[in-house]
Amino acid sequence: MLPSTKRTAALLGGVLIAVLAGCGTPAEKGKAEAADTEAAAPPVVPDNATSKRATPPGLAGMPPVLDPKDVYAADRAGMMSPVVKNFPARVYVPNTKSNTVSVIDPKTYKVIETIPVGHQPQHVVPSWDLKTLWVNNDLGDSLTAIDPATGKAGRTVAVSDPYNLYFTPNGKYAIVMASMDRQLVFRDAHTMKKARTVPVGCAGVNHADFSTDGRYFIVSCEFSGELLKVDTARMKVVGRQKLPLKGAMPQDVKLSPDGGTFYIADVIANGIWVLDGQKFTGPKLLRTGKGAHGLYVSRDSKEMYVTNRGEGSISIFDFAKKKLTKKWHLPNGGSPDMGGVSADGKVLWLSGRYNAEVYAIDTATGKQLARIPVGNGPHGLAVYPQPGRYSLGHTGVFR
Repeated sequence: MLPSTKRTAALLGGVLIAVLAGCGTPAEKGKAEAADTEAAAPPVVPDNATSKRATPPGLAGMPPVLDPKDVYAADRAGMMSPVVKNFPARVYVPNTKSNTVSVIDPKTYKVIETIPVGHQPQHVVPSWDLKTLWVNNDLGDSLTAIDPATGKAGRTVAVSDPYNLYFTPNGKYAIVMASMDRQLVFRDAHTMKKARTVPVGCAGVNHADFSTDGRYFIVSCEFSGELLKVDTARMKVVGRQKLPLKGAMPQDVKLSPDGGTFYIADVIANGIWVLDGQKFTGPKLLRTGKGAHGLYVSRDSKEMYVTNRGEGSISIFDFAKKKLTKKWHLPNGGSPDMGGVSADGKVLWLSGRYNAEVYAIDTATGKQLARIPVGNGPHGLAVYPQPGRYSLGHTGVFR
């Protein structure tokens, strides 16, 4: 079936409102099998355990976090991997309606190149080994590789419905968020050869993040208002829940530095859901602003930036205080969507989804440093390179 046919069928199903409100295009195809909802097995406690519970082993092959109390300890300013140390600093912006990637020089705030890619590029995703940037051509059913050393496009790989892309923490598999196909597709992280297809039974799988030990990850289902818990090694859905708000549309997912909490942005709930990933019980809602969408952690792991796309603002969440402390408003409004933090932590870069522009924001003051015209429909931009030993995917989740 042609990609356009998938979307046309779904639009005729009456989900156009969700398109305007959410992160992607809510088309579907076929019937997906119901996800297995068995509970994840608890960690084994050895016979000689006394006062402390045994620490569950991490995902096999995963580099352990540098600091168990801070999963982002490897993401400090200046902690660049030898793999990326000679890459030029750039901001890569996928323009969903122009079928291009705009390349911005962050020093000059100018677009220095425009790269033609496939149909409806949604996100630019750093590979686990940091060597490649993958452009997710959702309606083009393909991934386009960009060499971050040169900024040039390379091979294009045929992949069905790649709305978003993640990598298992051990670097073994890429995980394609096949939103319209209602699947999580595990592929070889280098060749992209399919290894296993996991039907999810929910509509609009789009964003995710992994537990500290990498043994499971939480996935948002945008168009059915659900969350999934997936066992990484078994490649199996082990938990599923409906968010307690009519019309909920969960978006970006981010783990707290201490690993105890997952935060899920929701454009309809106008805030972030606060979830205990281990227990996977009902989350609580913290209101941030209209159209809450993207979540980004500061370089010192103290704060999280929440983009409120519907009101042109960014809310600041303090991890230690567990509350919102500030809100920055873009001058003359805007539609801050997805992005990332500069390598030195001083600038927050965000796409202006409905304004064909990109915003550069001073993280110390909240002041807008630049507003840069790009193509139509800018979405999941990647700031690259960034500190970190490896990438878990999306627009740059590093550990």
